[in-house]
Amino acid sequence: MSYLNSVTTPLHQATRVAPRTTLKAKTVNIALWILQVLWGVFFCFTGFGKIMCYRLDVWNHTLHQPVAWFSAVPQGLFVFIGVCEFLGGVGLILPAITGIKPKLVPFAAIGLTLVMILAAAFHIVRGEYSFFVPMNLVLGGVAAFIAYGRLMTRPIAARSTSTLHIVTGIVALGALALVGYIPIWYQVTHTH
Repeated sequence: MSYLNSVTTPLHQATRVAPRTTLKAKTVNIALWILQVLWGVFFCFTGFGKIMCYRLDVWNHTLHQPVAWFSAVPQGLFVFIGVCEFLGGVGLILPAITGIKPKLVPFAAIGLTLVMILAAAFHIVRGEYSFFVPMNLVLGGVAAFIAYGRLMTRPIAARSTSTLHIVTGIVALGALALVGYIPIWYQVTHTH
């Protein structure tokens, strides 16, 4: 009888503990997915807007915006920051959706965290504490949370490459590019 108890007791304990762990893991996974999509779309939107400033007409239009720091950054650096933000936003979403190289997700989040740390330092030097520094810290903090979550807590498993995954990736990439392009197109074509 004691042998039977020693064999069955851990089994019962494992069954009682497993649902809580699974529920917590699912909740963390859902939270990470929501943050990845929100941050990915946000960074694609802001990054693509900066990338479009490679065109002189868009750059001149951007300089007339009521954001003081735009004129403090050279055009080339502004576009480079946009490329980093856009690729980081794509990196938060595309590898996770397709399952192709999902290890890139935490690295994209780490990259965005570094961009936001550098942006916060830039705004601290300029004395822009009221809006930009807190925004950079929140954006960078959430990106760091995504990096930690996808690297340590809930990594995404790689999947085999299929036509469906490739088509899903192409559609997602096209949608992210449109999210960034449409507002820029509207601003450039509808100015007085």
